[in-house]
Amino acid sequence: MSYKVKDISLAPQGKMKIKWVQRHMPVLEHIKKEFEKNKPFKGITVGSCLHLEPKTINLGLTLQAAGAEVVMTGCNPLSTQDDATAAGASMGLNIYGWRGETDEEYYQNIHRVLDHNPDILIDDGADMIFLVHRERKELIKNIIGACEETTTGIHRLKAMAEDKALKFPVIAVNDAYTKYLFDNRYGTGQSTFDSIMSTTNILIAGKTVVVCGYGWCGRGIAMRANGLGANVIVTEIDPIRALEALMDGFRVMKIGEAVRYADILITATGNIDVVAGDHFKVIKDGCILANSGHFNVEINRQDLNKMSVRNEKIKEDIEEFVMEDGRNLYLLADGRLVNLATERGQGHPAEIMDMSFSLQALSAKYILETKLESGVYKSPDEIDNTVAKLKLKAMGIEIDELTRKQADYLEDWKEGT
Repeated sequence: MSYKVKDISLAPQGKMKIKWVQRHMPVLEHIKKEFEKNKPFKGITVGSCLHLEPKTINLGLTLQAAGAEVVMTGCNPLSTQDDATAAGASMGLNIYGWRGETDEEYYQNIHRVLDHNPDILIDDGADMIFLVHRERKELIKNIIGACEETTTGIHRLKAMAEDKALKFPVIAVNDAYTKYLFDNRYGTGQSTFDSIMSTTNILIAGKTVVVCGYGWCGRGIAMRANGLGANVIVTEIDPIRALEALMDGFRVMKIGEAVRYADILITATGNIDVVAGDHFKVIKDGCILANSGHFNVEINRQDLNKMSVRNEKIKEDIEEFVMEDGRNLYLLADGRLVNLATERGQGHPAEIMDMSFSLQALSAKYILETKLESGVYKSPDEIDNTVAKLKLKAMGIEIDELTRKQADYLEDWKEGT
């Protein structure tokens, strides 16, 4: 076991956090107990590039219980919680990462994970998978497959597969129903506002919140903003999603117009330059800019720097930009993933990550047990249903089943009504 963390003496504090999230992750705890009995990952090294915080460490401990050698690093330089990494290292996980890494250190730590010659990769944003294909091609022949956590990562990997550049199978965990319907929507919605409110201490009610993108993350953000009493405007490029946002009760308009009204602007598209260039000339004075997409490319920081006359950090995780005409714009967490990159950001609730990380654990086991060609695959429906059933059971919820007569009726096209 090896590690490189900020301060190993923080382990006791991290262990308390891990104990708390374990109490609220019953599905993953159930899987951990099953894994302990059967040791399906015995002799396997699992390398991961994920947000290093207590819930993720619990996933690492679950794979460790399954017999795996677990090696972890962070997928964002600002999302690592140093007490959690210290705790994980003290519990036998190989961990490389600390909050505030430079870009160079970030990639060095991914290389440190790859130096362990992993058999399976678990990624969030696909940086590790890309690095293997670009710089560590000698590892490809030994990699059985990978799992990818995010919408952004899946977009990148599908493009890679389309170009015949992807050299091993990847399970698109993000495309599982028990991931995007809950993690992306309820998790992102709640954790985004948890972080914005704890960082800024502002009232949301009565504010105009502009949500850029109405995918499942954007839906969740808009829903939570509305629930907090905000007036919500949605911007979109997809006509169907735009129509859905309109019928969900939100105003829909082009971003160039929407930014004129925004008290808070939140990006959640996974794309580059969502807020850039001329947008900064007309954004409302006092607007708070936050990003809930994986990479810090949605709000163009370079354009903001060029178009402002000065900028300074005025509060923890809040940077003020003064524009030529005297308007003040406020960027949170350097434009990085706001729900994790702020000092107070804790990411999605444990009950949500319970499902997402259960999917990761079971999908990794599926890769191990199933011969797959290179490409991007959805998590099998059987895994999705297993996670949903276990979650309902943990919540004390029972549901109905079809009777034999009902099942036969649905399958028999010859019978009339």
